[in-house]
Amino acid sequence: MGKTQVTVRKLNAPHQTESMTKYLPLSDEQVAEIKTAVKEIFDANGGASMLKKSRDVFIKPNGIDGKAYCYTRPELIEAVIEYWKANGARDIYLFEDSTQSNYTRIVYEVTGYAKVCKRTGAKPVFLDEGKMKILEFKGRDDYMNNKFAMPEFVIKNLIEGRDDNLYISLPKLKTHSMAGVTLGVKNQWAFPKQFDRRPDHNYNLPYKLIDVLSYVRPDFTIIEGVEGTIYGHYPVTSLADKCVLPLGVLVAGKNVVATDMVGAAIFGLGLEDVPHLKLAVEKGYSEGVTSLDDIDIIGDMSPYTTKYPTDLYDAFPDDVKIIEGKTMTCKEGCKNNPLTLLQVMYNDFGGKGGWTMVIGKGHDTAEIDAIKGKVLVVGHCAIEEVGDRLVERLGKKNVFFSGECNDLAASAAAMFYLMKVNPLVFVPVPTLTSLRCLALAKLHGTTANVPSILSNRIKTV
Repeated sequence: MGKTQVTVRKLNAPHQTESMTKYLPLSDEQVAEIKTAVKEIFDANGGASMLKKSRDVFIKPNGIDGKAYCYTRPELIEAVIEYWKANGARDIYLFEDSTQSNYTRIVYEVTGYAKVCKRTGAKPVFLDEGKMKILEFKGRDDYMNNKFAMPEFVIKNLIEGRDDNLYISLPKLKTHSMAGVTLGVKNQWAFPKQFDRRPDHNYNLPYKLIDVLSYVRPDFTIIEGVEGTIYGHYPVTSLADKCVLPLGVLVAGKNVVATDMVGAAIFGLGLEDVPHLKLAVEKGYSEGVTSLDDIDIIGDMSPYTTKYPTDLYDAFPDDVKIIEGKTMTCKEGCKNNPLTLLQVMYNDFGGKGGWTMVIGKGHDTAEIDAIKGKVLVVGHCAIEEVGDRLVERLGKKNVFFSGECNDLAASAAAMFYLMKVNPLVFVPVPTLTSLRCLALAKLHGTTANVPSILSNRIKTV
């Protein structure tokens, strides 16, 4: 049996000449090249013969949010949909459940995915609005929560129907400040319900990512690297010239773990830098691939020799004091998630400082007792250790809590209030559009974990 093949397809059409702080649609030349590349990639892997019994195609983008460069380019999604329409697909579904603090319907609006579906006839599926079924996280015995709700849409079509339906994953090429990279494997973190992503979003995160992989794996993955992000997965737009690379590359293959390994290598990262990929190999989900030596890379990897940073770029407000626990602070949860929000609100939305954030466990009581003014306590460890002490001294109105290991909605709600940032301005669509999408999402029973639209005015956490 030959080596696992992964294609690295360089895109040669020139990228925009303006600053990356302006997120622009791709040029006609870039779009045409992407369509050609998509056709060549699928044709080389069987073309129409990849379709299964139903002839239905299920496409999962990385649509975590509408922030520039953090989501899969709609131009690639449209090219993939058009390819399968021309090659005998019956129904094509574009499905996602965005990251916490978002509801998927608004993300489709912001990213242009909704327009792609209208133009192509693909069916949009908002996983946060569908019925759920309880499954188990099985990777470790010490999880805080070993059960999670997965959409019945995923179970029916991608697990029970894996022999009938073609499942294509279209992640974005991104480093990740908590997971090393976020590519094809982590693209499936959308499948646990948002509320079930909050516990164990700590040192256990790699294990839970692989737990999800044990249930379902894509048939084919194309990593969209028109741009790649460094310093994490959620770049500050005003710092995009430092945090976004115009790489112009697609990485594609049938083996999602092998494809991710090549994607990580473009950033100069190996298995030692990406715990969940190392675990995938150890648990046998890489189909025998243990290193790049086991992969037949179709394309030129010689340009990719630099090891890029994955942790957050150092651009935080000077007047927000961060007090970190001495015993443990998990970058996968109570540290880098709120720091990402802090960075974005400060740099892109003019957020105000003058308050304190407490994270982790193992705090000096004298340092905690010296806190003045308003304080945000993030993570169950910090809340259990110093929460009551702070409330007793400062009063409830001055202490904000964001529980679990990673409750993005609560962190966002607190920062909207503390930093005086309007959550409606945070979403780059007209207010009426945002409210319409929210009303439709609620009408269809969304289970998304989102902050109140009034959280900048009313203390909600």
